[in-house]
Amino acid sequence: MKKVLITGASGFLGWHLCQIAKQEWEVYGTYFSHSLEIPGIKMLKVDLTDFSELKQIFDAVQPAAVIHTAAISQPNFCQTHPDESHAINVKASCNIAGLCADSSISCALTSTDLVFDGLNAPYQETDPVCPVNIYGEQKVMAEEGMLKRNPMTAVCRMPLMFGNETPTATSFIQPFIQTLKHRKELNLFIDEFRTPVSGITAAKGLLLALEKVNGLIHLGGKERISRYDFGRLLVEVFQLPSDGLKACRQKDVKMAAPRPSDVSLDSSKAFSLGYQPLSLREELEDCRIFS
Repeated sequence: MKKVLITGASGFLGWHLCQIAKQEWEVYGTYFSHSLEIPGIKMLKVDLTDFSELKQIFDAVQPAAVIHTAAISQPNFCQTHPDESHAINVKASCNIAGLCADSSISCALTSTDLVFDGLNAPYQETDPVCPVNIYGEQKVMAEEGMLKRNPMTAVCRMPLMFGNETPTATSFIQPFIQTLKHRKELNLFIDEFRTPVSGITAAKGLLLALEKVNGLIHLGGKERISRYDFGRLLVEVFQLPSDGLKACRQKDVKMAAPRPSDVSLDSSKAFSLGYQPLSLREELEDCRIFS
């Protein structure tokens, strides 16, 4: 089996990616602050912002491909800690692309729908980027820097992702479920729209892109939905108390990072390559069954 190096294996997406990838690859996963064991995966502690450590891992593993999921992906944190987040989100990403180019190996980056300003959705790969917060700006820099160093990189713009919790990570639905179960108030935006997918679907899309894509690809779901309507669907599928679910608008909540209103992705290109997200209801039902 060929070797794949997956950065950020302890993260929500990285963990799901390891589960899918190990069916066809010999998987090496990196982590930094959250130590864990994943059956069938060789886990390596590495500081990706330290180039010498990064190069040692490449030399030791000699992977046939790399999927770079490691990132600081909380927009509010990036807004208030721009230097710390730049080191992993931009500098490390570009170094990974360079090392992949040196060895002529396949590479995929997880970027984000937040590279767009939310004013002209749904967005295709050819649409101009215009981020409204530092996290989006950093991902644009990572996209451009990686493609400059290694044009063979598959730059995968990911949507909002959800799914069951992993040993070291949760998705956004876990706190939603707990809040509603305890009959506390859950305020969700009626004016923020995304095209969500499950972590499992996203992982399958990344592996497909690694194999078939050079350049930009959108891996969004097939349904555009507001945060509030997603919450209503969650209530229905998980049979949760609904009295705590309240509608609000972005302007009602003070946040460090500005948020775009509609970053729905047009993922037709990925669908034509065989990327097949389920309906949101089906994805959530799978989460309920296996939670």
